[in-house]
Amino acid sequence: MADGTATMRRPTVPAAETLIGVKRPVLSHGYIVLVDYMGNDAAIVQAARVSYGQGTKTARDDRGLIRYLLRHRHTTPFEMVEFKFLVRLPIYVARQWVRHRSASLNEVSYRYSIAPDEFDLPPADDIRKQSGRNRQGRDEPLPADVTERFRSDLQRVSADAYRAYTEALEAGVAREMARLILPLAYYTEWYWKIDLWNLLHFLSLRLDPHAQEEIRRYAAEIAEMVRAVCPVAYEAFEDFVLGGVGLTRLELVAVGELLRGATPEAACATAGLPLTRDDGKPMTTGEGVEFLAKLERLRTPANL
Repeated sequence: MADGTATMRRPTVPAAETLIGVKRPVLSHGYIVLVDYMGNDAAIVQAARVSYGQGTKTARDDRGLIRYLLRHRHTTPFEMVEFKFLVRLPIYVARQWVRHRSASLNEVSYRYSIAPDEFDLPPADDIRKQSGRNRQGRDEPLPADVTERFRSDLQRVSADAYRAYTEALEAGVAREMARLILPLAYYTEWYWKIDLWNLLHFLSLRLDPHAQEEIRRYAAEIAEMVRAVCPVAYEAFEDFVLGGVGLTRLELVAVGELLRGATPEAACATAGLPLTRDDGKPMTTGEGVEFLAKLERLRTPANL
């Protein structure tokens, strides 16, 4: 160019280009599609270096910079990379998903269109007992007759609801009211656009074992797309966030006690991390239990 500046081109990643427009199935009738992306690892580096010029340029230096930025939570360079997805998902998963408010979202409206007759029917293995430790989660398998009765009831209720929905439409009930009869198992669809930093935060929560299994499956598909677009940034995310262990102030006190030879129980007592209830029974949740779980992770790093 006449002014000496380099021509700026939209960066592309060959591995990511093959993913654009491809439906990746999730659950009974769901899918996720990478519609587009803006930026890559180089865009993160470019944004980080804009304040002090070109700086270092080798791949090794770029990797080190990205890892430094993520390790120290310098967010804005990661916000320069964006992803746009098309997602088809059950309404009950969508209600969890929209709690992440740092994205742009446009959802299909059944005020204007007719809902398709598609509902989520989980496989028998996914229907389990309520967890005794996680109030939001599942635990052990259920007897086969209970599982099959639940699946049969879900099919029957969904079919009855959709029949009532179509009858209401045929009778002239407005679409915006007729849709009220559809249960949470029915599917919705939206475009979802988000920057990389907030997407990594989404993944840190929705890949976690405590997240509902169904949304974890969507998160797993997204993770592979992010890995394709920004392999260095995603590697750093795996190392520092997914595979990392954070310690609170009280946990640091307990670690200090451990280094001085205290038992885990004594260290928790000194730090004020309770392990028993007022009635003397062992706690199954709480800060002390979570600290012991972190210690177990440190003992078995191969399982991270």
